[in-house]
Amino acid sequence: MRSGGRGAGSGMALSPRSAAPAEGARAPDPLAPPPRVFVEKAKNALRLAAVDRAAARRGLAPGLTLADARARLPDLAVVDHDPVADAAFLETVADDCDRWTPLVALDAPDGLVLDITGCAHLFGGEAAMRVRLLAHLHRHGLGAGAVVAGTPDAARALVRAGRGGIVAPGGEARAVAPLPVLRLGVDEAVVTGLSRAGLKTIGDLAERPATPLAARFGAELLTRLNRTLGHEDIRIVPRRPLPAAIAERRFAEPIARAEDIEATLALLVDDLALMLEARGEGGRAFEAAFFRADGAVRRLTIETARPSRDGAALARLWHEKIEALADPIDPGFGFDLVRLAVLRAEPLTPAQVSLDGRAVEEEEVAALIDRLAVRLGRERVLRVLMRDTHDPGRASALIPAAQASATSPTLSLALPADLPPRPLSLFDPPQPIEALAEVPDGPPLRFRWRRVVHEVARAEGPERIAPEWWRLPEGTALPATRDYYRVENREGRRFWLFRAGLYGRESGEPRWFLHGLFP
Repeated sequence: MRSGGRGAGSGMALSPRSAAPAEGARAPDPLAPPPRVFVEKAKNALRLAAVDRAAARRGLAPGLTLADARARLPDLAVVDHDPVADAAFLETVADDCDRWTPLVALDAPDGLVLDITGCAHLFGGEAAMRVRLLAHLHRHGLGAGAVVAGTPDAARALVRAGRGGIVAPGGEARAVAPLPVLRLGVDEAVVTGLSRAGLKTIGDLAERPATPLAARFGAELLTRLNRTLGHEDIRIVPRRPLPAAIAERRFAEPIARAEDIEATLALLVDDLALMLEARGEGGRAFEAAFFRADGAVRRLTIETARPSRDGAALARLWHEKIEALADPIDPGFGFDLVRLAVLRAEPLTPAQVSLDGRAVEEEEVAALIDRLAVRLGRERVLRVLMRDTHDPGRASALIPAAQASATSPTLSLALPADLPPRPLSLFDPPQPIEALAEVPDGPPLRFRWRRVVHEVARAEGPERIAPEWWRLPEGTALPATRDYYRVENREGRRFWLFRAGLYGRESGEPRWFLHGLFP
């Protein structure tokens, strides 16, 4: 995990820890499975990438060649190293560590950094929190070391060196001084250059003037040195953004019944409503996280069409969400922690209900959108967005209904007043037709569509629409200008046609298309 100095906060770094070989160890159990090692190709040889506890107790360590390892232990079980699976497992462990703090960062390939600022007192202090976290990981078969320090770099350097415990406030420089310069996390070439100059520990570097070091090895070395010594702090970049508000319930005995889960969510919704009301805000996106006793985490999210802190309405949405799950929540041995977070909040001030009752209607429409989005999915509940353009192909679009409220100023549900009538449905793409028309700008006299000839009885137009050149990528050729006509054949059917191109003014032969049908 990581700390920003005890005055501002505290934190801790986690790293895997295997059992070290012990002197006078007992003879291996003949019935025990053989030691297991994971190998990968490095430096033109198969080398150990990781070893289990049994292999570590018998003297094997990462970096050793497989040939040397087999010479020591012929009965090795060898497995190919899978970095992708390791990264996925590290993400799973990070999800479980969210129960301690919402600020968790990955320290690839096998470590985690947690910001526990303001969290330690919830677990009895930094020492008690560290003990409880390591015990929790041990119960799930994970060996790890942990260091609490004032900066993430100091904690990382100490735990990677096999240290543990808690660094006293302001004691980072003294704690990291004996560590090799390799623990600064700089390039191997820089480490080699420092060793040749006789600078083998972080303490040796700290005693040297900064200017010559920066001139010879670069400013990055000084930055890492200052952060590791605790002289400079930098906040971690958490893998998940910090929620706007959080409410949670922990249980001494894990819960598993659906009724208990929904009742807990209802209580958490009420807690969040009070927080949001105090801020004058409402939530637009909510996430419920269910932490199982075995370390697995299940997350559910809902979104609302407008900011909301209505506890009853949000509780109904959570009920709808859980009921609509194709894969029901599997509690396993039960959930020992349920957390509800506001992922996105917006200002929400009390509004007077209008005398014509429109506010009530809008609330009912928003509630309907929320329920449909929870049941069917956000991308399946759509509303029409009208754009300010004369291009028929861009005049409208479908967007998720929960993305913006019906009263949003970015939405317009009415066509511009000066726009000529257009069909409600269009062909995409427009269908080519054969037309006989007056040259150069006359309306069609007859046209053939789908092998049927239509004689034009009436025509209106043209409505000339030029291409929107400012929307085209640089260097793209301009499309042809379109002249639109509303025509009616002798049977009374009405069509929306256009001619692409202008005679004598644009290159190429003009062509005719049918774009839509009037009812």
